[in-house]
Amino acid sequence: MALKKILTIAGSDTSAGAGMQADLKTFQELDSYGMVALTSIVTMDTETWSHDVTPIPFDVFEKQLKTAISIGPDAVKTGMLGTEEMIQRAGEAYTESGADYFVVDPVMVCKGEDEVLNPGNTDAMIKYLLPKATIVTPNLFEAGQLSGLGTLKSIDDMKRAAEIIHDQGAQHVIIKGGKALDQEQSYDLYYDGETFTQLTTDMFQQSYNHGAGCTFAAATTAYLANGKSPKDAVIAAKAFVASAIKNGWKMNEFVGPVDHGAHNRIEHIDVTTEEV
Repeated sequence: MALKKILTIAGSDTSAGAGMQADLKTFQELDSYGMVALTSIVTMDTETWSHDVTPIPFDVFEKQLKTAISIGPDAVKTGMLGTEEMIQRAGEAYTESGADYFVVDPVMVCKGEDEVLNPGNTDAMIKYLLPKATIVTPNLFEAGQLSGLGTLKSIDDMKRAAEIIHDQGAQHVIIKGGKALDQEQSYDLYYDGETFTQLTTDMFQQSYNHGAGCTFAAATTAYLANGKSPKDAVIAAKAFVASAIKNGWKMNEFVGPVDHGAHNRIEHIDVTTEEV
């Protein structure tokens, strides 16, 4: 059986823990074929590990999309898009591709920095991406921005944000809560427009989790492309990323990435689900 083809429209993380590198590693682990339309190159100050984002010229971005669309992706995932023009073009590219699934990871911040990379992009995501999204995968901060609710402080806040994001057009919403709500377990909330389902696993070390968000969205995309329902895809993706976080490793004094192969190589982690 031919591998399902997945296009990620995302930035490049030079340290290779996140961004399109995380996407491609995840696609490979989940028996799918990854392609890339690169939006930006992220490098780090080697003294402080602060981020420097260099955009790809739009004409080069367009050529990448044309190439990937000609191959015929079965699913499309977005990551760091950078500009309103790229956001609009990503939504158009999904439609032009004829792909069956569109997973929107609304990247707004670099890990540890609750500052929107480009504030105007939030409105563009709502306008151009959410109405086409099969699944959107915001973390708490991103869900607060997309919903207009600001800081989400409770599970009820997460529910309301999920309802608003669904009303903006996304077919399915998974808000990643992690440890941010001071839960005893790692907590995510899934909403399909009718039912809320909580997804929990044990809480694992959080020191080496670089790339966790990208990995979760990429795993969701791969599971969708390979035939899982949206709900089953996010459950499987949570198991995949939980194992990756648990087995994360220290890269240098600043950062440690998740282990993208841990789910297949080391251990499977069970996810508990419950309608709430």
